[in-house]
Amino acid sequence: MKHASIIAGVMLSALALLGSLNVALAQSDCKTLVKASPFGPDDQTGATNRITPAVTKAAAAEIQTGAVIPLAYNLVDGVPLFGTRFTKTILTSVAIVPGAEFGKNKLTYMEDTYLSQSHVGTHIDGMGHIGIQDCYYNQTPMGKFVTQNGIKKLGLENLKTFATRGVVLDMVKVFQEAGKLKTNAACRTPCLDGGTVITTADIQAGLKMYNVTLREGDAVFVHTGWGDLFNQFPAQNTAYNASEPGIGKAAAQWLADQKVVLVGTDTWAVEVIPSEDATEAFPVHALLLTDNGIHIIENVRTDLIAAEAASSKRASFFLSMTVPKAMGTTGTFVNIEAIR
Repeated sequence: MKHASIIAGVMLSALALLGSLNVALAQSDCKTLVKASPFGPDDQTGATNRITPAVTKAAAAEIQTGAVIPLAYNLVDGVPLFGTRFTKTILTSVAIVPGAEFGKNKLTYMEDTYLSQSHVGTHIDGMGHIGIQDCYYNQTPMGKFVTQNGIKKLGLENLKTFATRGVVLDMVKVFQEAGKLKTNAACRTPCLDGGTVITTADIQAGLKMYNVTLREGDAVFVHTGWGDLFNQFPAQNTAYNASEPGIGKAAAQWLADQKVVLVGTDTWAVEVIPSEDATEAFPVHALLLTDNGIHIIENVRTDLIAAEAASSKRASFFLSMTVPKAMGTTGTFVNIEAIR
């Protein structure tokens, strides 16, 4: 029995050592697969570290008329969803039947159950959403932080504020003025067709169009017109999800070099689909989220702010967006407003 206890102890020690070795190897591998955060080895926040009080104060100068332009679609069953994602809204009405009311004032009430995955509708991708193998933002080996009920690291609770300047880039106008707009027949208004690559030069042309220069801490929203298909749900759900115009890898890297905090588009993946390299899966997601901590917002309603920018000749605004700090989550639906 004594020998058995010794053997068991040795085996447990060996397993513990093997576990520690596996973690060390994972951390070592992550250092070759993913960039380190510029905000230090313990950073779980990402690019919103750039939104300092000075950045927010400067962004507040964008509020000139007080007009509020919505940038989010309504959350409703039936909109296009990627892959096997789902939503279902259930209404519960209580004491509505005559005689079942509460109190002498005959009070009744209603409430909802919203069954949904987090990456639906207008939503934000967090740092725990995309990785390379087991390696996530800031060289984090995520396997040991995964539980049935959420992630123990890189959750949305680590976000800082998004009170910053937003800039809309109208790629429809850029492509129209360049004489290279190829649209999709299913779009009721002009749109870039699926598979159209938005280049660095296109992004720069969009900035020049309204004489705006990106600065550290900005939030960039790209209007492609593809959101018109989203708005036709459910009739055009298949077409919306089949492909999309979007930024290429070089354009994504250029935006990262400008130290922006998020990139949002009126598409379901921000990047061009099919990808520039058919052998790569969502490379722009990995470049922005995993390597640079820059958040992605998908299914943004950009048509209204693009039209307002064209009318006023001003592309910038104050971004109003609050993200629920849901512990251990990889993303969530958000409401966004552009305050002019």
